[in-house]
Amino acid sequence: MGFTCFGCFNSSTRKNIKSQDEGIVANNVRLFSYNSLRSAADNFHPSNKIGGGGYGIVYKGVLRDGTRVAIKSLSAESKQGTKEFLTEISMISEIRHPNLVQLLGCCVEGHRRILVYEYLENNSLANALLGSKGKRISLDWHKRAAICLGTASGMVFLHEESDPPIVHRDIKASNILLDENCIPKIGDFGLAKLFPDNVTHVSTRVAGTVGYLAPEYALLGQLTKKADVYSFGIVILEIISGKSSSKNAFGEDLLVLVEWAWKLRGEGRLLEMVDSELMDYPKDEVIRFLKVALFCTQAALNQRPGMKQVVEMLTRDVVLNEVLLTEPGTYRTNNNCRRSSDKNSCNGSNANLNDSSENVTEVIPR
Repeated sequence: MGFTCFGCFNSSTRKNIKSQDEGIVANNVRLFSYNSLRSAADNFHPSNKIGGGGYGIVYKGVLRDGTRVAIKSLSAESKQGTKEFLTEISMISEIRHPNLVQLLGCCVEGHRRILVYEYLENNSLANALLGSKGKRISLDWHKRAAICLGTASGMVFLHEESDPPIVHRDIKASNILLDENCIPKIGDFGLAKLFPDNVTHVSTRVAGTVGYLAPEYALLGQLTKKADVYSFGIVILEIISGKSSSKNAFGEDLLVLVEWAWKLRGEGRLLEMVDSELMDYPKDEVIRFLKVALFCTQAALNQRPGMKQVVEMLTRDVVLNEVLLTEPGTYRTNNNCRRSSDKNSCNGSNANLNDSSENVTEVIPR
C-alpha cells in the first residue's frame, strides 16, 4: 500500500554546549539557566500557567531575545544522572516533524529538570475543543479533519521513522497542541524515555490517562505501538463528538465514549455522535472517520491497524471492510470487567493480545 508522509526528517546543526554545573557536554541541546527561565516566566507567576499534568506544570515565557516559549517544570525527578538525562534530551531535540512540538532546550541544575518547548498560540486541543466556553475555538469540519490527519502523521513519524521508534504512551487531547493556524503538534513525545515506570498519571503501574488507555496496556502493562493507536482512536471520537472520553458518560448504562460509538453504529445512528456545534459537514467522510476510530479501538491489539494504514484510511475515500471490525475494549479505574461479545475476553485482554511484531522494547519505561 502506497504512503506519503506529510513531513520529513531534518537533522539540526550539531553543537556541543558545556553545562556549567558539572562540565558535561550535551550535543544539540541548548542549556538554559534556572534564573533565565524564572525571569522569562515572571518568576513562574500563576497568570503564566498554561497547562499541567502528571509530568509537570507548563508556563508561558519570553526569552531575552523576544522568543516566546513554553517552559515545563517537571514534577517528577528522573532516576537518571545529569549525563544520562542530557543524552536522552539530545536525542529528542534532534527529532523534527511539522506535527511534533519542537524541544528547544532544557535546564538541569541540581534536582531541577525543566524542558523548554516552542510556544503554540492556540494551546491544546483539549482547551480548544473540550474546555470552558471562554477557551474554546470554533473548529469547522475542515479543521477537525486536518487535526486528525496531522496528528496521525506525527504518530507515523514516531512509530516508523524515528530511530529508535517511540511509543508516546499518552496520546490525548491535552497533549495535542495547536499553532496559530490550528495545525496540530504532538507534545511530550519524549517523556516516556525520561522517566521510570513508577511515574504515572493514574494509580496503576503504567503511565497514561484514563479514558485513553488501551486495555491491554492498562491491565497487563503491555506497551506496543498499538496502545498509541487505541488512544488515537479515542481522540478522533472526541474531535468529532466534542465530548471528553474521560469526563462524559452516555445513555442509561453510562457508557464511555467508545462504547457509545459502538452502540450507535450497531443501531445505524452513528451520525448522532457529531458535535451539535458542527453544522456543515460531509456525512460520508465523517462516518468514515468514526469507523476508522472504531478500527483503532478494537479490543484485540492485533486487529488494530498501524498508523500508516490509519493515514490511508483517513486520507482516501475507501470502502472499509466492516466484516473485520470487532468490538472495542475499555478500561475503567475500578478494574471491573465489561464483557465483550467474545466470551473469552474481558476488556480486550484475551489470547489475541500478543502481537510481538509490534513490540518496541527500546522505549518501555525504565
